[in-house]
Amino acid sequence: MLRPSPASPLLSLPGAVPAEAPDEGVAAHYGDLFREQRALADGSGFVDLSHRGVVTVTGPERLSWLHLLLTQHVSDLAPGHATEALILSAHGHIEHAVYLVDDGETTWLHTEPGRQEALIAYLESMKFFYRVEVADRTDEIAVVHLPAGSIAEAPGDAVVRETAHGRDLFLPRADLEAFAAAHGPAAGVLALEALRVEAHRPRLGLETDHRAIPHELGWIGTAVHLQKGCYRGQETVARVHNLGKPPRRLVFLHLDGSEVHLPPHGTPVRLAADGEEGRQLGFVTTSVRHHELGPIALALVKRNVPVDAPLMAGGTAAAQETVVEP
Repeated sequence: MLRPSPASPLLSLPGAVPAEAPDEGVAAHYGDLFREQRALADGSGFVDLSHRGVVTVTGPERLSWLHLLLTQHVSDLAPGHATEALILSAHGHIEHAVYLVDDGETTWLHTEPGRQEALIAYLESMKFFYRVEVADRTDEIAVVHLPAGSIAEAPGDAVVRETAHGRDLFLPRADLEAFAAAHGPAAGVLALEALRVEAHRPRLGLETDHRAIPHELGWIGTAVHLQKGCYRGQETVARVHNLGKPPRRLVFLHLDGSEVHLPPHGTPVRLAADGEEGRQLGFVTTSVRHHELGPIALALVKRNVPVDAPLMAGGTAAAQETVVEP
């Protein structure tokens, strides 16, 4: 069972509408979804991600130890350099996705809401004699996202994780309201999700299921380093990369804009030619309304689905774009 993070005080801001699973505890939007998307796309505002789990690792051997456990090369991670990584099962299936930065003394990670306890349990089980300490900081530290292009200055006590998609700030939770007053307007998580889908970026628990492997989702390269040493699940990663193809692939869908409702997570995907009674070839992972592209989605489909085939997401017509090559 996932432990929910504390409800954000920013839910008291004017117009705030609470988000649904998996993003309970923060705002879905503040009354104008498309305005919030445009603001983020223009580099304005911020997104409250204080529901995400925050974990820190300290100790002189933290990076060499994490290097043994993660899919990413982090043994020489420079202070301030952001990266992302996965933790796999022994069979190569994705169990955790973490987004991290090291400040020279502490490695800071954030992960999906409520998953920090399971992540910490695994890390604790792998400590052995390494000089490391793992801590759950979720109750005291909040994650806040500044979009790419933002000129807002991060508070001096915040740890900054900067990527091409924006900056994640690890901010004292007690400072959230003051931060919002200084850096508004706030945008909800639905606006950020729309930009994530537009950028074809997978998210654990939405684009993944219990048998997902990194190759299916385009995580090779961004979260998986193919030239590093052994880690749990590495044999599967190497075998699929060198000898075969993943059984499924992530695709981007342009959905029929005349439909009132978006196909929810798990909606079957079929060939349009086969109709709604045809064989299921995959499922919708995330669907959103984008301020420029209209209704769009990500979906996970069988690798052999023709890349130019019109699809159906439930009863909604969908044109696909390739994200992961077949």
